[in-house]
Amino acid sequence: MHHDVFVSGVGMIPFTKPGASESYQAMAAEATRRALADAGIGYELVQQAYVGYVYADSTAGQSALYAVGMTGIPVVNVNNNCSTGSTALFLARQAVASGAADCVLALGFEQMTPGALGAVFKDRPSPFERFDRATDELVEEAGIPLALRYFGGAGLAHMQQYGTKLSTFAKIRAKASRHAANNPVALFRNVVSEDEVLATPVMWPGVMTRLMACPPTCGAAAAIVCSAEFAQRHGLNRSVRIKAQAMTTDKPVSFEARDMREVAGFSMAREAAQKVYEAAGVGPQDIDVVELHDCFAHNELISYEALGLCPVGGAEKFVVDGDNTYGGQVVTNPSGGLLSKGHPLGATGLAQCTELVEQLRGTADKRQVEGARLALQHNLGLGGACVVTLYERV
Repeated sequence: MHHDVFVSGVGMIPFTKPGASESYQAMAAEATRRALADAGIGYELVQQAYVGYVYADSTAGQSALYAVGMTGIPVVNVNNNCSTGSTALFLARQAVASGAADCVLALGFEQMTPGALGAVFKDRPSPFERFDRATDELVEEAGIPLALRYFGGAGLAHMQQYGTKLSTFAKIRAKASRHAANNPVALFRNVVSEDEVLATPVMWPGVMTRLMACPPTCGAAAAIVCSAEFAQRHGLNRSVRIKAQAMTTDKPVSFEARDMREVAGFSMAREAAQKVYEAAGVGPQDIDVVELHDCFAHNELISYEALGLCPVGGAEKFVVDGDNTYGGQVVTNPSGGLLSKGHPLGATGLAQCTELVEQLRGTADKRQVEGARLALQHNLGLGGACVVTLYERV
């Protein structure tokens, strides 16, 4: 038995720099209230909740939701690195699709500290041991923080194979800024040019400047997912349906290919996208709008190829031709993406969901992609997991 799943409510709060935000509880409760208000229901109708975050102690999900209501429902805490928010959405959708529940909340939040991501537990093996070993063998730059080495290394592999220019990554970042200028909840709303991106401090000579990396961010976002029957009974919005969704984790190729693109999740993303296209009976050429995981401009470029938006090796042409923005083939990251909107790990997947639901409802204001009918979401976490979700305007 498989039930149709609708996203009937979404909500997020403006993203902020570390230190400038409210507590994770306040942010998460506010995002939840916004999603409930958007759906037009009270918290008492929510039957289960999946709550994602990376940097907080266990049961922080309950702590956040108790401020909204203490209804005794199951609350499951979800932690899957940068794919945490869409992992919560995956579980919520699965609960509704299976008939286990009719109305489920997916919530994600993060209260981050400044600086590069690092391990919290230093007295035990890192989940990244194999990734770090592979990266050490493939990338020389020992002084560079690991996240930069993973994704910068993936970008460098693309440059070495296809002659991709540093300026192409700068073009992607400049495009993100133009999109974010129209997004009131984005962290960075100032427009920057390709040259300005190239002029920011060099993080890795020839490979990356500072603005090509997303900033640590605080924020929260939430979605109400429900069955058609529940939505009908309570008069909820049924205009956006999750048409297909897939989640993948690493296979041996991540390490055996000896290619930084694979270490950074290329095949994991490609496989998730292929599963979604097959399940939905559509192809990448049918997609109108995409929110994809641009933690670095380099990953956006590689993801175009993984998601089939352009041929493998064709990403630079795709960018230069303007096929990644308004007036081109498919609008990517109309929200400004992680690069401009910010990347509060647990919230990111649900912020992407919020953007795409607004696009399909036709309520995205100046960011609106005309006539958007199919929207694709790609959320990746190293270590590793990738969730790809296809939304349809009904």
